Amino acid sequence: MEPPTIGSMEPQPAPDAAARSSGREAPPSPPRRRFLRFLVGFSAASTLGMIIAPIVGFLIPPRTQGSGGGRVVAGTLEDIPANTGKVVAMGSAPVIVVNTEAGVKAYSAVCTHLGCIVGFDTTVRHIVCPCHDGHFNPASGAVLSGPPPAPLPPIAVALEDDEIVLVPSGG
Repeated sequence: MEPPTIGSMEPQPAPDAAARSSGREAPPSPPRRRFLRFLVGFSAASTLGMIIAPIVGFLIPPRTQGSGGGRVVAGTLEDIPANTGKVVAMGSAPVIVVNTEAGVKAYSAVCTHLGCIVGFDTTVRHIVCPCHDGHFNPASGAVLSGPPPAPLPPIAVALEDDEIVLVPSGG
């Protein structure tokens, strides 16, 4: 049989088909196939990890460090002049400290309506929740207007020289 010429119409067997018919093994898979297999496996494993990690984090809560600690210095009377307020951290909870005509008071800074953090508005001299415009009396923590259903819970305050100290309940 003559070798085919360039213009011949006879089909030629594929090179790998010739290797299979001669009984030889196929060559090992090229490096890019191994890389693609690795990439697909890694993608599947990381996707599974991203699904499982939040579930495990929810089922096993993180450890907390105590019950919020001991006494916390919120600042000085110079830091919080009369008719102003300041939000400070007491452990992991925010507390608003206000200096009113009735003296220095402190309340939980978490609004009793939907849990937003309140602040002190110096123009109206109220504790105000920015989420739904709830107003609280800075002298008592009572609700003045808006949707909050209950007053802000008070936090014990002590004045030691010029420092304003927050005292946790039970301590």
